Amino acid sequence: MFALVLIVVAGLLAGRHLRSGGPKPIARPSSIAPSMAPSTAPLLESTPSPAAPTPSETLDVPKLPGSVPAHGSGSFSYAASAGPVMGTKGPLRRFRVGVENGSGEDVAAFAAQVQATLGDPRSWTGGGTLRLEMVAAGERYDFTVYLATRDTTGKMCLAGGTNVTIHGRPYTSCRTTGKAIVNLDRWRLSAKPYLGARVPLGVYRQYLINHEVGHELGHHHVGCPKAGGPAPVMVQQTLTLRGCVVNAWPRYDDKFLTGPSV
Repeated sequence: MFALVLIVVAGLLAGRHLRSGGPKPIARPSSIAPSMAPSTAPLLESTPSPAAPTPSETLDVPKLPGSVPAHGSGSFSYAASAGPVMGTKGPLRRFRVGVENGSGEDVAAFAAQVQATLGDPRSWTGGGTLRLEMVAAGERYDFTVYLATRDTTGKMCLAGGTNVTIHGRPYTSCRTTGKAIVNLDRWRLSAKPYLGARVPLGVYRQYLINHEVGHELGHHHVGCPKAGGPAPVMVQQTLTLRGCVVNAWPRYDDKFLTGPSV
C-alpha cells in the first residue's frame, strides 16, 4: 500500500512538471564575449556559424595566462597526418603544418586548428574558386603554415624581407614566399584590437590563419570599406581595425569581403 502511494505521488509531480513546460534550456554561450561593444553586434549576428565548434572556437578567453617562450630550437616538427581536400572547385594547393620545437605547442593541435579554419565555408575555400589540402610530413606541398616563437618569427620574416619588430620585439606574424608564419606571442596573447573588444582568442586565431594564408594565396592588405562595418580579413587587424569592427573570415554574407587598397 505504501509503495502504491509513492507511485501515485510521483505521477502527480511528473504531470505538474510537464504542464509547466519543464526546466528552461540553458542558452549556449556565444563565441564572442557578451561584454563586447554594441557596435559589433550586427557583424556577429549575421555571420553564420558552423554546425559544431572548431578547436579554435573553444578558446573563449581573450588570451592565455602564463609566460610565452621567446625562442625555441629553430627547428620544426611537422604534422604526421594528411587531411581531406577542402573546397569543391578550383585549383588545388597543398600545404604542410609545422610547429617550432621548444615552443611548448603541440603540432597535431595546431594542425587541427589550421585545417578547421581553412576548411570552414567562411574561409578561402568557401567560394568555389580554390581547394586546399593539408599533407603529411614528407609529402609534396606548395606552402607551409608555421607556428614559431617570436625570435624565430622575427628571423624568418626578416629573411623573407619583412620586419615584424615593434618596440624592439618581433610582434606581428608574416608571410614570406611559401611560408605563412604565425607568431607564438600572438597565438597565445592575441592583439590589442581584439583584446579591447574582448573577443575570444579562438576567433583571433582564425583571423591569424586566414590573414597569413591569404597573403600566400595572393591577397594584399586592404583598408576598411565602411566605418562600423566588418573588417575584411586582409586588414591588418593585429594593429588596427581602420574604423571597422573585428571579423575573422574572408567571406561575409556569402561573398568575399574586401576593401580599398592601402
